[in-house]
Amino acid sequence: MPSLSLVLFDDAVSRTWEPFALTRPGGELRFGALTVRERAERLFGGRCAAHLAPDHLAGFAELGAPPVLPFAAAPAEGDRLFLAARAVAGWEARKAWRARTAGPGPVRVGGEVAGWFAPSGSPAPDAAFFAEPGGGGDSAVELPGTMLRHVWELMSGSGEQVAADVAALFPGAGEAALPAGAFRFGAHPLVLGEGVEIEPGVVFDTSAGPVWLDDGSRVKAFTRLAGPAYVGKRSIVLGGTLETVSIGDVCRIRGEFAQSVCLSWVNKAHDGHIGHAYLGAWVNLGAETTNSDLKNNYGSVRLWTPEGERDTGEMKVGSFLGDHVKTGIGLLLNTGTVIGAGSNVYGAAMPPTYVPPFSWGTGDRLTAYRVDKFLEVAERAMARRDVALTEDHRRQLHAAWMRARGGGPDPSPSS
Repeated sequence: MPSLSLVLFDDAVSRTWEPFALTRPGGELRFGALTVRERAERLFGGRCAAHLAPDHLAGFAELGAPPVLPFAAAPAEGDRLFLAARAVAGWEARKAWRARTAGPGPVRVGGEVAGWFAPSGSPAPDAAFFAEPGGGGDSAVELPGTMLRHVWELMSGSGEQVAADVAALFPGAGEAALPAGAFRFGAHPLVLGEGVEIEPGVVFDTSAGPVWLDDGSRVKAFTRLAGPAYVGKRSIVLGGTLETVSIGDVCRIRGEFAQSVCLSWVNKAHDGHIGHAYLGAWVNLGAETTNSDLKNNYGSVRLWTPEGERDTGEMKVGSFLGDHVKTGIGLLLNTGTVIGAGSNVYGAAMPPTYVPPFSWGTGDRLTAYRVDKFLEVAERAMARRDVALTEDHRRQLHAAWMRARGGGPDPSPSS
């Protein structure tokens, strides 16, 4: 069978997944133990060749991520699977995919059109398809799974997906050997990657789900880590109580971190409660930054979206912080707070439940964060993790700033 090119695309739904869609394609969001792209690559047996996404994401650069292309530049050669970034095919889909027919046609996930299979010699879909996938006739293949619809589902469904990911990737996982002074209880597996370091005084609770520590991760003393949980490559858990979490690569997490997801290079190195939250890449939380995730009246939480405020139907929703968000020490975040990418918020006053991208200030006294100052800080933060801010990525972040600020001029200097 010819090699397959996997192409992920942002449809009209995932293009609204703020505060993340401004700075990254949907395929580079984490859901469960893997990003959408990583799971699709494992399911369909090949590297992702490209993300198709809006123009302001051109130049997006992260380790392992393919280039972002405009919709009109969809790859035209070879066998191609075009798949929506919000499609989460079940692990059992591997068998159905291998048994697919050779002809072109729509691909369904959970009964909904989620993409298109274009064998060699057939054209790619047009731009209208990538906005709203559809099409009649027989499907090329029917795949089990689900289509994510709302940004908060990336948080609320992540724990269950972690459990499914570990079960699929490590079938029959046995007992992991722990160093003296570290303890584990519960019937679900504990999976340890290469070079994992665990200090005495660590407790793993696998009663409710598995725990997977990926290669090079470290867990420091006085940590209680309850599954389902994933800790990414070279990440460090510095102590505290963590449960039902998915932590990306090269993160530092301490304190209370529950029912939450973070992308890579997140720094929460101090105490403070973060619950039912989703943190973008390069987020840095000042000491004791804390979010509420439950209303006093125990009602469902409403969340800002680009289409207006929406009722999530969830009783527990914390905060959603875009890429490169920074918070000052002691900052308190209300239930259902959304902070746009690149923002720097601080001080004793609680910010509003929606902070526009690239904002700077305290409470509701917010001004535009100068783009030159933002890029300067981003470059310094990335250098601390030995990651260079490339010129392409710099231009992409500048384009995001321009889009967020309506294409207006850089504001007057702010401190």
